[in-house]
Amino acid sequence: MVDQIISASRDYFRHFKSIGSGIASLLKDPVFLTLVGITALLALIDGSQVSASIAFTLESMLAMLPFFALAIGLAAYAKATSADKMIARAFTGNPLRATILAALVGAISPFCSCGVIPLIAGMLGAGVPLAPVMAFWIASPIMDPEMFILTVAGIGFNFAIAKTLAAIVMGLLAGFSVLLVQRYGFLTNPLKADFSGGCEVTCESDDNNEINWRFWQQPQRVQAFKAESKAIGIFLGKWLAFAFFLESLMIAYIAPDWITDYVGADNVFAIPLAAIVGVPSYLNGYAAIPLISGLLDMGMTSGAAMAFVTAGAVSSIPAAIAVFALVKKPVFALYLLLGLTGSMLTAWLYQLSGGVI
Repeated sequence: MVDQIISASRDYFRHFKSIGSGIASLLKDPVFLTLVGITALLALIDGSQVSASIAFTLESMLAMLPFFALAIGLAAYAKATSADKMIARAFTGNPLRATILAALVGAISPFCSCGVIPLIAGMLGAGVPLAPVMAFWIASPIMDPEMFILTVAGIGFNFAIAKTLAAIVMGLLAGFSVLLVQRYGFLTNPLKADFSGGCEVTCESDDNNEINWRFWQQPQRVQAFKAESKAIGIFLGKWLAFAFFLESLMIAYIAPDWITDYVGADNVFAIPLAAIVGVPSYLNGYAAIPLISGLLDMGMTSGAAMAFVTAGAVSSIPAAIAVFALVKKPVFALYLLLGLTGSMLTAWLYQLSGGVI
């Protein structure tokens, strides 16, 4: 009896400690702190809008819940089964074939943003050709399975398909461009000599490279599934809540005429402007979904929306810093050029299609 009481007490304190640790982590999270700061500022400026924005955020999150759960489950399943290990196979073999395969795989890869950098560093360090690496590097941040599901729910199926195709086309354009440049003897040693790759704990690869689709048969894989579900859930949840809150402010305070003047159908520079603006202002692929949905409702063209999400995903400040730290300056410049050029070309194609596939 005493042992049971002691055991129950330990479990209670362990659970209490876990909750306390989670709250402490949340209080240090920059996204959460920014959201709290915006809410506090809004309360001082326009107190009536606070309750309206919170209600809008909660209603939007509730409507997204089934897709949110599906996205989390899919990401956790890929991690628990080690299916993400299959990605590396796209970089082997004939450079032309590898480039095509890398662009296709990059558009559907489940890698987190921090996991891509060490992977690519390892590939380049091992002598894998830059062309397929660049194809994957450009395509990967634009779309992944979780983002596809949430884009379907938040914007629409056609836009999600078009964005996936844009990722593939941009990856192919980048890979073939590198192949062409390397034929003339350029970009032979792309990796910086002083780079030492690293990744956060949640993105570390385990020593077990074997793929097991029935992950529930192994306790360590079940634990990986739970851990990944929690990590992805917190990550997606905080960004979507932040984005929906910003969308509520955008609807409340931005005049639709302003949107149509700058990124509407009557402005021939809407797509280049959206692509350029996407570089510094793009926060996160998941946060962009509600914002783009709101902008489309207010008059933004489908092409400008596509340019914003694709250029921002490839060339946003966090992504650019990671690339700059990894490769030499000519490769970095080419990466930015290919990202912006590819985003505008695919956006124009999408615009000419009338926003449909």
